[in-house]
Amino acid sequence: MEQALSSNKKIALISLVQFIVLLLAVSFAPLINNQIITGTIVNASLLIAVILLGMRGAVLLCLLPSIFSLFLGLLPIVMAPMVPFIILGNIILVYIFNLLRTKNFFLGLIPAALIKFSFLFFISNFIISIFIKQAVADKIAVMMSYPQLITALLGGIIAYVLTSRYNNKNNN
Repeated sequence: MEQALSSNKKIALISLVQFIVLLLAVSFAPLINNQIITGTIVNASLLIAVILLGMRGAVLLCLLPSIFSLFLGLLPIVMAPMVPFIILGNIILVYIFNLLRTKNFFLGLIPAALIKFSFLFFISNFIISIFIKQAVADKIAVMMSYPQLITALLGGIIAYVLTSRYNNKNNN
């Protein structure tokens, strides 16, 4: 009994450390101030969170990067109306990935990345037309288009490599 309790504490501690490491990654990635690098790190962290922490931990991490970026001034203030949708796009990514990954990692990644990209592309065009002046709208539209797909796929590849190594190490 005492050994089982100790084992549960060890698992909880490992999960907490994993969450903190991923939290640091999604928190500091926006400081890089390069959409492709930042997005790749954030998406990789979110997908790794699904694998290591489950949906609860992953969804909690989905909330943070855009909020941090906005409050730190790394995300232009005109993007504020998009923040809830960026968060929702991240939740869509992890949810669909989680649903489909059990068969095959990439069977989960590719539809999840495509649906997140499609959601952000279409919703951003709608939000931009309502809230944002045309001069800035074009830049934001580009940010919410193909880079979203690229960073989700690159993040997925990084997540696959890292979790494969982690799983191989733990199985040995």
